[in-house]
Amino acid sequence: MALTAHDMSSMGRLAQLAANPQGVGRDEIYVAIASLFRAQGPHLSERERLLMREILLKLSRDVEMAVRIALAERLADDEDAPTDLILMLCDDRIEVARPVILRSRKLTDAEILKFVREASVEHQASVAARPNIGEPVSDVLALSEAETVLVNLVRNGTAHIGTFAFETLVEKSRTLESLHGPLATRRDLPPVLATKMCEWVSDALKTHITTNFQVDARKTAANVNEARRAIQSAPAAPAPIEGGDATSRLVDKLHTAGQLKAGFLLRVLHQGQIDLFDLAFARIIGMELNAFRRAFYQHGPRAVALACRSAGIDRAVFATVFNLSRQSRSIPPTISAEQREEVENVFKAFTKADAIAILQARPSAG
Repeated sequence: MALTAHDMSSMGRLAQLAANPQGVGRDEIYVAIASLFRAQGPHLSERERLLMREILLKLSRDVEMAVRIALAERLADDEDAPTDLILMLCDDRIEVARPVILRSRKLTDAEILKFVREASVEHQASVAARPNIGEPVSDVLALSEAETVLVNLVRNGTAHIGTFAFETLVEKSRTLESLHGPLATRRDLPPVLATKMCEWVSDALKTHITTNFQVDARKTAANVNEARRAIQSAPAAPAPIEGGDATSRLVDKLHTAGQLKAGFLLRVLHQGQIDLFDLAFARIIGMELNAFRRAFYQHGPRAVALACRSAGIDRAVFATVFNLSRQSRSIPPTISAEQREEVENVFKAFTKADAIAILQARPSAG
């Protein structure tokens, strides 16, 4: 049911007043239009909703923030509020958006994903504190470089955090001590990642991890020591070398000496030497460089997983390789739920030989 003639007439008058207040306060007009939007939301046509959004957006520039906050507080708990109106408030200043982001049930994960990637740090931090956010939202938030966003996410005990997000968060905890405690106290943190954290957390947290994640302390210590030896034994990444021939000779020498291993790939990737990373990776798995780059950068997360499996890179390090390699090439490190399942399947179902064969047979696999 569309608006009645009376309602259309009222909206027309309000639109005229918005353009030419004639002594009527803009605050009053803003509240009146928002109230009409709220009451008639389910019955509005797309054109009518668009008109109301445009009027409210124009008015919001001049309406007192206290009025906008009051509207947001009222609609945050209103299950009948139009989604368009909720999203408009989410796009306002954080003081206005916060109550809606934290409390509105009309704001689904699908709606959040429409704006969260481009939202401000303050808006993302509020989303990270929202109850019961799903894995797709957590995946996006985990990629943030803002400490407040990451800490809010990890401290949100109701947030559904999947393997990809946990891998990303654990890797970031290497340099963000504020993540150590909140991560170690999450019961849903995968034990293999909790064990990995023992390499850099305090002794008190190591004790907590080994006690609460059913991790064998001796095995944990052995794994940590093995990781340290791998890093120390990996050849130091050289300064960037001018000229492809010189870089190729370096890679050939390391390969001949048996030093071209996963530890070297991770070292140069962390240091931002992405061309050396590509050349070394291609050599390790026996691919021509351009074919490797096409598969690795143009054919999604599954191809990256196949390459990692081929090179002997552990599943727990996949997120690091995927994120850093994408960032180095200015490619958004996004991954869908379906793609996460494909990555899991590569590490579970394929042997190293299988993964190499797939990549070599079909360079564009993934």
